[in-house]
Amino acid sequence: MRILVLGGYGLIGAEICRSLLNAGHDVVGLARSPDLAARLIPQVEWHAGDLREMLAKEDWDHLVHNIDAVINAAGALQYGLFDDLQAVHYLSIKACLEACEVSGVARFVQISATGADRDADTAFMRTKAAGDDAVMAASMDWVILRPGLVLAPTAYGGTALLRLLAAFPKIQPLILADRQLQTVHVSEVTEAVLMATEGRIPSEADLDLVEEESQSLADLVAGMRRWLGFEPARRTLILPRWLGKGVSRIADGLGRLGWRSPLRSDALTMLDSHVKGDPSLWHAMSGRHCRSFEETLASMPSTTQERWFAKLALMLPIMISVLSAFWLLSGVIALGQMSQAAEVLAGSGTSSLQAQFLAASAAILDIGLGIAILIRPWAKRACLGMVVLTLVYLASASILVPHLWLDPLGSLLKAVPALLLAIITRSLLTER
Repeated sequence: MRILVLGGYGLIGAEICRSLLNAGHDVVGLARSPDLAARLIPQVEWHAGDLREMLAKEDWDHLVHNIDAVINAAGALQYGLFDDLQAVHYLSIKACLEACEVSGVARFVQISATGADRDADTAFMRTKAAGDDAVMAASMDWVILRPGLVLAPTAYGGTALLRLLAAFPKIQPLILADRQLQTVHVSEVTEAVLMATEGRIPSEADLDLVEEESQSLADLVAGMRRWLGFEPARRTLILPRWLGKGVSRIADGLGRLGWRSPLRSDALTMLDSHVKGDPSLWHAMSGRHCRSFEETLASMPSTTQERWFAKLALMLPIMISVLSAFWLLSGVIALGQMSQAAEVLAGSGTSSLQAQFLAASAAILDIGLGIAILIRPWAKRACLGMVVLTLVYLASASILVPHLWLDPLGSLLKAVPALLLAIITRSLLTER
């Protein structure tokens, strides 16, 4: 079969593509960044496309031509700089379905979510439900799969959040610790997708993919700590809901700058409503049970790289905040004390006017980089700019004011750790 996968290099989509390839199918993928996708899974035939812009049938005609089945694994958690939920979850899918019906695509497999409903509290669940309704109204065969909290060797979204929380040393801060969740391993999702695509699940099946028993968030995080090999928390801090709302508002603001934090308000609202489903229909149709949380962890032993990720995921927001504050304050202080900043260059052969111009220019660049690192699309380039500008500063100082290397306050030496921090932060700014 020739199968089109939407969201083909996401957490679930990438595993679906690999599963289809292993089963001998020809896979076509749609991606915003096809070059990156091709590096990750080169066996897939990748096409460039952004669901936010593919809202008419004509946008899909060339993609669904000569396609036997379509799998929709695309999704976005919340509105933000990169994400339009109404377009991604509903409008683009509706247009794709119209093109599929004309082209004679035999089957459409929709990856939805447990709890998706038109009257849900979050835009994620409401728009997912709208997309589900469009699928169910289509004239072709369809299957809807609703995973719970997906656990995978790759860390993204909910999986990343659990690892991040588990990385707190000594103490375990939690919000909504008693909320119940049901998990599913990503391989079980891909197995269900393969069965649905190949027609081994009856058409018009609407199935929850979750373990039999639910787990509290506190139990999940404690289990993740054990899995990662971290020592048990000496104390659990149950944080008040108002603090959680404050954190989610900050995360929402960062979402408008392009940061896809798992602590945004929609994620906490969904957690507050519990993440649960009913696996009985899946068991009746397939004869299979989704493994329990503990069985899932046992099936994917943790290694050093998982422990590194958990700790670095916890540190990355702090590293970005420190870099932003360092460069912003450096620039603001220099502008506020221009004459003193210019005096540093006294005796280097530059005039007072030239020294003030150089100091002001450097201060403005510092402030610009401090702001730029907070905007996700610019963050990597901002880190690179910090590295280059620091090297320029150090080289210029070595020529103009070399005595500053021996300054007892270490005015130049302190730039070296900042340089290394920018290099490390830039290397971590990779989402997938």
